[in-house]
Amino acid sequence: MRYELVIFDNDGVLVDSEPISNTLLAAYLTELGHPTSYEDSLRDYMGAAMHRVHDVIAERTGQRLPADFDDVFHGRVFAAFERELKPVPGVFDVLEKLNADGVPYCVASSGSHERIRVGHRTTGLDAFFGDERIFSSQDVGRGKPAPDLFLYAAERMGVAPGKCLVVEDSPLGVQAAVAAGMDVYGFTAMTPAERLGGARELFDDMRALPGLLASGD
Repeated sequence: MRYELVIFDNDGVLVDSEPISNTLLAAYLTELGHPTSYEDSLRDYMGAAMHRVHDVIAERTGQRLPADFDDVFHGRVFAAFERELKPVPGVFDVLEKLNADGVPYCVASSGSHERIRVGHRTTGLDAFFGDERIFSSQDVGRGKPAPDLFLYAAERMGVAPGKCLVVEDSPLGVQAAVAAGMDVYGFTAMTPAERLGGARELFDDMRALPGLLASGD
């Protein structure tokens, strides 16, 4: 099957941000009295919108995070991005190949528009993603694992869900794509393959994606 749209997750798929953001999230939650390890953060929050952090803490402890939690956390993350963030190895080659083949693509991320843009400016990915190709959980009522974000991106790009391929690296993202009626390729560079059940293909090197797409034609 030749897909008419490739939808990329952002964190961990386009930019190598998950180690940075989850280290900082675990540290901040611990600082606030909610002991959280890096592994806990990956398990509970990777691929999710910020409201999930608030919901999980409230459910587990009966306490609410500070009103400025998101702003403080994002300030720390953006500062770290500007110092440390790199693109996922091979992603420039993939995007250049999609452009050469005339395959439309976009990004649909649980992160805010500001987070996406900061990461793309820092890594040079802004050359590939104009505003018309960027979709955030801010644009819809519910973040992943709900299908809303992927369905919204497909609608805005003018492609039926069944003609879309999603590239994801989180269990929540795979669940959302499957719920949207889209095929998913699971990127296992950071996530164990067994956690990405529901993905049609699994791969651990972004440079392998064009070959997987060609074999599916």
